[in-house]
Amino acid sequence: MRLRINGEWKEFALLASVADLVPVLELAGKRVAVELNGQIVPRSQHGNAVLNDGDELEIVVAVGGG
Repeated sequence: MRLRINGEWKEFALLASVADLVPVLELAGKRVAVELNGQIVPRSQHGNAVLNDGDELEIVVAVGGG
């Protein structure tokens, strides 16, 4: 499966959903905002957001600090 993430094409084994992608990117447990093909995907919907070959994602990770 080929996905464009933050402007870069990456190859993955078959992933069913955004929820499957997050741990593959080592983002599990982090505060992330995900946009799939121009649509924001709320965290509660990560499991329902189906990924398809060629999808484009923007992923932003919140970083704390002071």
